Amino acid sequence: MENQKKDKDILILAIESSCDETAASVVKNGRTILSNVISSQIELHKLYGGVVPEIASRKHIEKINQVIEEALKDASVTLDDLDAIGVTYGPGLVGALLVGVAEAKAISYAKKLPLVGVHHIEGHVSANYIENLELEPPFLCLIVSGGHTHLVIVKDYGEFEILGRTRDDAAGEAFDKVARAIGLGYPGGPKIDKLSKEGNAEAIVFPKAKVNDGPYDFSFSGVKSAVLNYINKCKMQNTPICEADLAASFQKAVVDVLVENSMKAAKDYHMDKLAIAGGVASNQTLRASMEEACKKNHIEFYHPSPIFCTDNAAMIGVAAYYEYIKGTRHGLDLNAVPNLKLGER
Repeated sequence: MENQKKDKDILILAIESSCDETAASVVKNGRTILSNVISSQIELHKLYGGVVPEIASRKHIEKINQVIEEALKDASVTLDDLDAIGVTYGPGLVGALLVGVAEAKAISYAKKLPLVGVHHIEGHVSANYIENLELEPPFLCLIVSGGHTHLVIVKDYGEFEILGRTRDDAAGEAFDKVARAIGLGYPGGPKIDKLSKEGNAEAIVFPKAKVNDGPYDFSFSGVKSAVLNYINKCKMQNTPICEADLAASFQKAVVDVLVENSMKAAKDYHMDKLAIAGGVASNQTLRASMEEACKKNHIEFYHPSPIFCTDNAAMIGVAAYYEYIKGTRHGLDLNAVPNLKLGER
């Protein structure tokens, strides 16, 4: 199929609505982003200290048509120019996912366009292809976001071997909970990253969990609890807390484990290319630490720009392209799968 299509550009409209961003993008041939429109709800959910699913769903319904219209306009294309529709169908918040899936099915039906459902995490991994045109599988990828922490080998486009995953809290979830405890508010990751620059990462030693029966697995609930206990102890003893030191020390404990496990996997599986993906991949400390470790171990390091780390539809369009040329098609019975596992269809 790919050979037949070589003389024609493949244009895919992608829709992403898995959490609190309503996004649409037009992607050409899997690597060229013609438009990338994101309507974020962060300011709305800040009031509640986290994402409220019902509010997120309602906001997606309000925004989705105008976001798609803007994406088509920015790309200078119409629905008639498209070859397929790509949409995130899981994992994520079920109500939020349903808005995007229903919209994609409606366009697919009205315009008789192929429908390609995309796994949200596959989208995050695919974000690395946007700016790194030379990057091709196989490579090692660390996926770190609010809901997921996975270490995988990307064997081929859309084909993964999971080496490790979190046993409890995802890294981004731990960042959000600690940020809330310090009083930084939502979203926690960027706020801790910013505050930590003013602190001493060696000031407090927090535990770095090792999972005995899973050398590449992660566990972040222990370090989160250690931070909460430290805060409570200081309050009980009327000891002042240096929030910048606390943020920097906590962040170091998380980043060290992410980097150490990634380097161990790269060495054990003889991987010379490593990519990071997901919202936490925009964390500057993580990027700098991973880059340094990769350089030391002669590994090529790849990462998306921050705009492609957080939820966006461009990454979904890239993943949809590779699924499309493989022949993946979904019917109008495509449904939202909130707990969709990586590798599941």
